[in-house]
Amino acid sequence: MQEDSPVQNETTPDTAQTERPQRAGRRNRLIVLSAAALVALGLGGIAVATTGNDRPAPTAVSLDAQSRAEAGSRADRSARESSTPVAPSVSPTASPSAVSASPTPAKTATAKAKPKPKKTTKPTPAWVDPMPGAAVTSCYGQRWGTLHAGIDLALPSGTPIHAAAAGTVTQAGDASDGYGNSVFIDHGNGYLTHYAHQSRIAVTVGQAVKAGQVIGYEGATGDATGPHLHFEVHQGMWNQIDPAPFMRAHGVDLGC
Repeated sequence: MQEDSPVQNETTPDTAQTERPQRAGRRNRLIVLSAAALVALGLGGIAVATTGNDRPAPTAVSLDAQSRAEAGSRADRSARESSTPVAPSVSPTASPSAVSASPTPAKTATAKAKPKPKKTTKPTPAWVDPMPGAAVTSCYGQRWGTLHAGIDLALPSGTPIHAAAAGTVTQAGDASDGYGNSVFIDHGNGYLTHYAHQSRIAVTVGQAVKAGQVIGYEGATGDATGPHLHFEVHQGMWNQIDPAPFMRAHGVDLGC
C-alpha cells in the first residue's frame, strides 16, 4: 500500500502540466479573435464614416434590376411632385387678383364714359298762368252796365301772384279807380299786364322780372267784395283788351 501512493503522486503533476498549456492556448485564441473583431469593427466604422462623407450608403437600394428601376421611378416621381406645386401655387394667387383687379378699371371707365346726367328743369314757357288753379269768378265784358276790363281769378287770400311773362315793372303801388295795390309789367312788345287788388306787393318799379316770378300776393284792396286777382292785358297803357283770347294765343287758357 505504501508503494502505490508514489505512483499517484507522479501522475497528477503530469496531468496538470498538460492541461495548463491547453488552457493557455484557448485563452490566447480568444484574445486573438477578440482583437480581430475589434479591428474589424474599427475598420468598418471608418469605412462607414468615410462613405457617409462622400454619398449615402447604397445598402438601402436593392441590388436587383427591377428594384433599382422601381427605386429610380420613385425618385423621378418624387422630383416631379416636388416641382409641380410651384406653378399652381403662383397661378391661383395671381389669377384671382387679376380677375378681381380687371373689373375695377372697367367700372371706372364705364363711370367716366357715362357720367350721371345733370338735373335739369323744364324751361319756363314764355307766358304762364298768373295764378294757377284759381277759379274764374268773372270774365272780360259788360257787367252792371259798365265794362269789366279783365278776368277775376279767386283763391285764398295771400296766394302768390306770378308775372305772366318776362318784362319790366313800370308801376307798383296803389292805382286809381278802385284797383287797390297794383303792379304793371311792360313786356316790350307793345303789351302790358296789370295785376290788381294785391294784399302785398313783392317788386319795385324798374325791376326786371321773369315769366312765373312772384310779384305779389292776392288780396282785396281797392273796390273788391272779396280776395281775388283782377288780371288785365293792355295793348298800350290803359287800352284794355280781352285777356282770354290773348293768353290762349300764347298757350295759356284762363277759363273764359
